[in-house]
This record gives sequence, structure tokens and C-alpha cells, in this order.
Amino acid sequence: MTNKENSDWDALWCNVHLATLDTLTDAKSYGEIRDAAIAVRDGRIAWMGPRTDLPAGYRAKVEYDGEACWLTPGLIDCHTHIVYAGNRSEEFEARLNGANYEEIARRGGGIMSTVRATRAASEEALYQASLPRVLALLAEGVTTLEIKSGYGLDKDNERKMLAVARRIGNQLPVHVRKTFLGAHALPPEYADAADRYVDSVCNDMLPALVSEGLVDAVDAFCEKIGFSAGQTERVFQAAQKHNLPVKLHAEQLSDQGGAELTARYRGLSADHLEYLSQSGIDAMKAAGTVAVLLPGAFYFLRETKYPPIAALREAGVPIAISTDCNPGTSPMTSLLLAMNMACTLFRMTPLEALSGVTRHAATALGLQSEIGSLEVGKRADFALWQIDRPGDLAYGIGGNPCRWVVNGGVRRERTVTRG
Repeated sequence: MTNKENSDWDALWCNVHLATLDTLTDAKSYGEIRDAAIAVRDGRIAWMGPRTDLPAGYRAKVEYDGEACWLTPGLIDCHTHIVYAGNRSEEFEARLNGANYEEIARRGGGIMSTVRATRAASEEALYQASLPRVLALLAEGVTTLEIKSGYGLDKDNERKMLAVARRIGNQLPVHVRKTFLGAHALPPEYADAADRYVDSVCNDMLPALVSEGLVDAVDAFCEKIGFSAGQTERVFQAAQKHNLPVKLHAEQLSDQGGAELTARYRGLSADHLEYLSQSGIDAMKAAGTVAVLLPGAFYFLRETKYPPIAALREAGVPIAISTDCNPGTSPMTSLLLAMNMACTLFRMTPLEALSGVTRHAATALGLQSEIGSLEVGKRADFALWQIDRPGDLAYGIGGNPCRWVVNGGVRRERTVTRG
């Protein structure tokens, strides 16, 4: 944990308690180091350990007093649809007044209302609409954010969404992973022609977007109201040709064998998973595929079918937690609230919840060697919290104890200015 050879550092944080969440930590521990210090050089963690072990004669360009706060890895929101235009609060109200899905769809609602609004928005308007949602997450210690496309459903509008995602990563202090979700829904121009639309996704959209550096991973929605397992596999095969990792919206409304399909392609994650079978769990375990649970959607849809948490635990499948920020089923911009929901709704422990938005979320993005835990050599992304113990992060509802956030070794206050 310590390296006393070279102690010329860019910055040093002292008088902090570390929750390292490191890979060597006991499964029942946060990896606590009390009265600790952590040093940064060239944007990476250069030294960490008890303050009493600081190397004699160390030098740091700047030294911060952590005021006995807790310091954790930067939080990671590993599944979001945060770039979109429009609002679907009318549908929410209509459902509560008794309207069903078919009635809402006949009125022009559902995902297609978001597609119409997103297509109509300019890139600048889409960026400005998305910015407040992103800033809310950053204020809560989020340092890495996955952003999916999927509300454009044609090449130009999918490009526009992913370009906005890239701009967010370039202009705000957050690392963005861009996921192509062309196979999210069937656009109206391809009504009753799902296979032709999948052809377009695989042979037109994906190659063009990859050539522009806009895609880090590929996702799909495998469901009765989405795309079949066979159609999804075609998307995965196209991703494979471009050496891109895959992930999947799987087993949210029914068991379509999506988790097993994802595991066959060594997918990074299978997400939602309320209807996940034991065979799906076994396949995910063998492949190292992360289970990403989305309690916001479970809550907002008033779902009653729970993901198989106990079976996932027993199998040793890593469990990540995310907001699933989207306008239709999880309009949530608080990863701290998602942690609380994971505990209250899914009976996860606070340690599991914090691991789910740090270490396991990093694995769900294929970034476990870079972020997700406090370890020498990893990127210096961390958050400082005014709390008594790490479990407080999953305990509170509505508060935000984040004091500072550090991105690549650069400190910022929790309030982020507009990009």
C-alpha cells in the first residue's frame, strides 16, 4: 500500500479516514484506514496509508486538511439514459389517474414521445437540457458516468446524442463512457420491420458512429416489447466485429435468456434482472458478467418481482447499482438515493450498496484496473464526505454530505459550474 521511494507529490490529503473498497478488502469490510493520508502524482494515487507512516521528508506542492472526513473512491453511475429532451410527467400523472400503457401509447406517449423530442432538439439544446441532470450527479461525488444513446433511433440522431455525451465528458469534470443503444426500440419508420431496423443498426449506424470515436460499448433491449434474443445476438456480433464490449437490458419484464446470451459474449453487464433465472446467474458467474440493479425503475414502475439478490450473492456475482436516469421509468438524478433504495427495497447492505457504485460499477464498465477503489496506481478519483461512517452514505434520504470531489487528482468543490 505504501511506496516510500519517491515522495514528490502534486497534492496530499491528510487527516482523512479512507474507505478503500480495494480488491484485497475482506468482503465484510469497507477497507477502512483511519487517520490516514493519500497522495497524488500525475493524476494517479501515488501513496496512501496511515498518516503516521508518511515518508520522512516527503514533499507535496499542496497539502489539504481533510478535517477528519471520510474519503471514498469517486462514485460511478454505470447505467444512464441521461441525455434526452422533453418530459414525460404527463404520462406519470395519467398512469396514476388510471390510464394503461396502450392508452398512453395511443396518445403519442411512451418512449416515442422522448424520441420525437430528442430528434427535434438541436445538439446545443440537448446539451443544455441534459446539463442540470448531470450536474446533480456530480454534486454527489460522481466522477464517472455511463451515457447511452437510444432516443434517436436513426444515424443522425444517435450521433447527436453520443456527441452530447462526449461533450459532457470534455467540458465537465467527469469521465464519460459512451454506449450505443440503437436497439432500444423500433422507430415508427420501421413499423413491423424489426429485422430491417436491426440491419440498419448493425450495418449502417454502428460502423459510422465507431468511425467517429463515439462508441465505447454496445447495448440492446432484449424483451418482448423490445428485440428478440436472435436480433440481440446480431447486434452483439456486429459489436464484436468492432472489438467493442457488450452489455444488455435483460430480464426486466420477462425471462428472454438475455443474461445467458450476454455471458456467451463475455458481456460487461446484464442490467435490471428482475426475472433472472438460476441458469442466467450461473452463466454470468462463469463469464464474470456484472449484475447491474436499477432500484429507481423498480420503484417508479411499482414492480413487485424482485431481482434474485440472495442467489446472486450465493453465486458470487458482483452487483452494481445505478440510477438508470431516464424520463420514462426512472427520472432520478441521485446515486445516493439509488443506494438507499437498494438497501430498503432489495435488502442489500450499505457495504454492498457502496461497493455497487464504486468497485463493481467500475467492473460493469470494464474500468476496474483504473477506478472503483483506492489503490496506488489507480486514477485519483475520490470524494470526501462529512459523515461518521461509510454506511451513512446509504442511510440518509435527501441530504448530500459530499464536501469535495477530486477528478484525476484535481480538487473541486461539490458545486460544479456549468460547462
